[in-house]
Amino acid sequence: MKITRKLGLKPGETAPVALAFLYFFFLLASYYVIRPVRDEMAIQAGLDQLQWLFTATFGAMLAFVPLFGYVSTRFPRRILVPLIYLFFAAGLMAFYGCFSLLDDIGWAARIFYVWVSVYNLFVVSVFWSFVSDIFHRDQGKRLFGLIAAGGSLGAVFGPSLAAWLAQTLGVASLLLVAVVLLLGANAMVVLLNRHQGGSDEQGPALHGGILDGALLLGRSRFLQGVAVFIWLYTTLATFLYFQQAHLVAGAFEDSADRTSVFAAIDLVVNLLTVGIQFFIVGRLMNRAGLGITLAAVPACLVLGFTALAAVPSVAALISVQIMRRAGNYGITRPAREVLYTTVERDARYKAKNFIDTVVYRGGDALAGWLFTLLKFLGLGIGGIALLSIPLAMIWGWIGYRLGRKADSG
Repeated sequence: MKITRKLGLKPGETAPVALAFLYFFFLLASYYVIRPVRDEMAIQAGLDQLQWLFTATFGAMLAFVPLFGYVSTRFPRRILVPLIYLFFAAGLMAFYGCFSLLDDIGWAARIFYVWVSVYNLFVVSVFWSFVSDIFHRDQGKRLFGLIAAGGSLGAVFGPSLAAWLAQTLGVASLLLVAVVLLLGANAMVVLLNRHQGGSDEQGPALHGGILDGALLLGRSRFLQGVAVFIWLYTTLATFLYFQQAHLVAGAFEDSADRTSVFAAIDLVVNLLTVGIQFFIVGRLMNRAGLGITLAAVPACLVLGFTALAAVPSVAALISVQIMRRAGNYGITRPAREVLYTTVERDARYKAKNFIDTVVYRGGDALAGWLFTLLKFLGLGIGGIALLSIPLAMIWGWIGYRLGRKADSG
């Protein structure tokens, strides 16, 4: 059919791509319903506690990853992945009970923030490991942008739902909505496994723990480059996130209003992301190559941080934040996932999980304390933007080199 050719689909790819598309739609819709709740809980916990929350998230990740590694050696993929999502759905139900019954949710808010931060990285990392196991590199370059667009549509639907329901049902009820959507993602996992024949390649697909991933990382220059790429990304993202949290907290006093504002920002980001994923990223990867694709967003951020340093305003900060997030979800994330289709299967799961969780959240924690130090030294929006420019330039150069290596491999 003409539409399948236009989307870059070949015979036999329509069903698995559609299921992966819907899987990511439900998964990110679920997350984006609770993301504004998480951001609101950070404010209720106290903005002076943000760096501690990031550090606690890193600690929780260090504890959770080896536990996952232990469990994953005992279950095949068709059982393990649905089990993961049921575990997180049960956690959402537990937090709903806490927020509904407790008068003082201070500590529950802090724990929820950490839990959602672990949940976000972990379930998305598992998704991409799952998908990169099904599609090979050439398919990934053609199809990962399209599959990622499913997640972006979910990421549009989620905050739209959250912005509306936060005012009508209350913040706590959003967790129940997220549970329903997460169960929808689980259903797509089951169907995708059945479509693939219900079998796992040579035993459990997800296996190995934190030490295995670290050892693989230590032996591969390519994976080390990916880890540095992720670390630079999360450092710049954390700087902008902290600034955003302080600005929204200062502008709005009501909890539901702040939750709606965070959801509105998410909505704008994800609307832009959908357009990028449907019409830009696939063509960019195929025509310009992975190197240019991975360097594109860092190059835009160099310009954005330069403008922010020259005109350090709230509007400029939000514009750069929207550009960074839409560019990451629309271009950088699908392109960097293609990198993992070029490595061995063990690295695709063990090293990728280590990088996407421990390296990522470790970078968050370090950047959170660095931001606190810079604020203590008196740097404002402009000063921090100026320091971010060389980091964005290095980030872009590493992305370009990684992409060139993947294209040539």
